[in-house]
Amino acid sequence: MATPQHSRLTVTRQQVLAFRRRVGALDERLPKRAQSLRRAAWAGLQDSMPRAALLSLHARVHGVGSTTLDDPSLAQLWGPRYNTYVVAKRDFALFSLGRLPDDARGRLRAERMAERLHAHLAGRRMTDREAGGALGVGNALRYATTTGTVAIRWEGARAPTVWTVAAPEIDADAARRELARRYLHIFGPATPHGFARWAGISRRAATKAFESLEGALLPVRSPLGDEWLLAEDEPAIRAAETVAAPARLLPSGDAYFLLHGTGRELLVPREDRRQRLWTPRVWPGALLVDGEIRGTWRRAEHTVRIEAWERLSRGARDAIEAAAGALPLPVVDRAVEVVWD
Repeated sequence: MATPQHSRLTVTRQQVLAFRRRVGALDERLPKRAQSLRRAAWAGLQDSMPRAALLSLHARVHGVGSTTLDDPSLAQLWGPRYNTYVVAKRDFALFSLGRLPDDARGRLRAERMAERLHAHLAGRRMTDREAGGALGVGNALRYATTTGTVAIRWEGARAPTVWTVAAPEIDADAARRELARRYLHIFGPATPHGFARWAGISRRAATKAFESLEGALLPVRSPLGDEWLLAEDEPAIRAAETVAAPARLLPSGDAYFLLHGTGRELLVPREDRRQRLWTPRVWPGALLVDGEIRGTWRRAEHTVRIEAWERLSRGARDAIEAAAGALPLPVVDRAVEVVWD
């Protein structure tokens, strides 16, 4: 796909971040209902850290509790880059079949693994460890997920349970095209290369998906250069900035900062702060205060430890402590304690 030329829209960093917060429901929470859960999971909710998806939902939807992931409108799978994801059940095919390899060898590997898993399970459910051990494949079992026929359930403490489901009716190209739309809406402005890295697919497949959307795309010049935006999102990115929420505690892997390369520089301009957020190992959570990431947080049982990168007002500290106290965590014998570093 050609680089966007003659961009008719130039956007600033502030416009990009305000747009992403707005479409990501981070300025104002959505009412609790199935439609809101789907909107909050529009680009999927990474759940590789225990309860991360639940905390991402809590940051976007009113009334999220410790059992919300049991809602029948939601499903789990090995999604982009084979990480554990929570998605709307009706969008299951987009995050699975939409990532089916576009090369014959990769596609055959996925299909054969799915066939072996389906035959072994024979309608049963078991842990991925048990199934992978019986088939002698280990984590390679995850390749089967891109056929759209493998679902999982992970509680965070034990090995995920795995079972097979009916193949989606949509074809892989259509699923990938819609997955690209999801990516553009939540992460836009964006490029095919960014989509490939986020989804864990080839650049060729990502470029083809963008080309299939070309009539629906708008060339944009952002602080990162020439990029693309869904044309239907132009009014939203042009709109006046709304009042940002006083505080949101975003978990490790949340879509708002699930970025790479220069995308991280746009979100967090200072290099020393980027190193504290995107660590070489497990990322901490991000502290979103008044529309900017101003620190990190981690939780250990009843203790929430906050590392603020700058002096915060008393009102901001109160909002952060209130947000920490409202996290939908398992019942513990002590109230949440906030520790400031």
